[in-house]
Amino acid sequence: MPQKITLATRKSPLAIKQTEMAVDYLSPKIPDASFEILPLSTTGDKQKEWSLEEKGGKGLFTKELELALLEGRADLAVHSAKDLPTELPEGLAIAGFLNRGEPGDVFAIREDITEPKVIATGSPRRRSQIKQRFPNATYIEIRGNFKTRMDKIVNGYADATIMAAAGLKRLGIDSFPGLKFHFLTPEEMVPAVGQGAIALETTTENTKRFKDLLDQETAYAVTVERTFLAALGGGCHAAYAGYYKDGTLHTFHQEVGYKAFPFKDIALDEVDQTIKRIIEELTA
Repeated sequence: MPQKITLATRKSPLAIKQTEMAVDYLSPKIPDASFEILPLSTTGDKQKEWSLEEKGGKGLFTKELELALLEGRADLAVHSAKDLPTELPEGLAIAGFLNRGEPGDVFAIREDITEPKVIATGSPRRRSQIKQRFPNATYIEIRGNFKTRMDKIVNGYADATIMAAAGLKRLGIDSFPGLKFHFLTPEEMVPAVGQGAIALETTTENTKRFKDLLDQETAYAVTVERTFLAALGGGCHAAYAGYYKDGTLHTFHQEVGYKAFPFKDIALDEVDQTIKRIIEELTA
């Protein structure tokens, strides 16, 4: 009899798409399994008027999915890795990640605007970095899925906003009427920790069931990044950023700006100490 694997997810179009990607990834690796998607509404989805910066954002998009794991209603929870707090509830762990998508950000500006006066973003990380380019702009918050946010910009809510390139690509969006897209390099804007990666969370006792099936390169990169963020005491709504790629850790710290550090051939059991040395240099 085929085993059934239930994947809990948020209800947004992007979350559903990412869960379908997880099913497509796992299906050939577990050929005797049937997969079921369990869409759930999280606190962050329900409270559309909340300021994520004021509320902290921690767990607002994950708690209900994690409860489904702990109650046995789901075997896996599918998250955008950048939404996961650095500390997980007792009894839960990250099983691993799908192959990472595009990690960067996209600056979306109205076609009739050359120098934005109002930029909409709910992310302190994005705001702190884009302020270096547009120091005289006014910054306001924005909520909603990709289409909602782009519609708001086109209709005059603000002149520009910033979105994750991976999410746009997964939804098949490479342009939008009335907007110009500018893809930002890690040097222009360091991505959020885990951005572009899809994380699969499960119970600690279930981790071995899935861990070896998932992408090891992405697991190493996101582990380095999450270790960096945890050591700074930041969460997914902190004005810090870390992105690992090809032996380099790109960092952004709101007090010192952008810095890149060599991070080649560092074993997992050496990551903590290496990160501590980097933070000592950043905060000296």
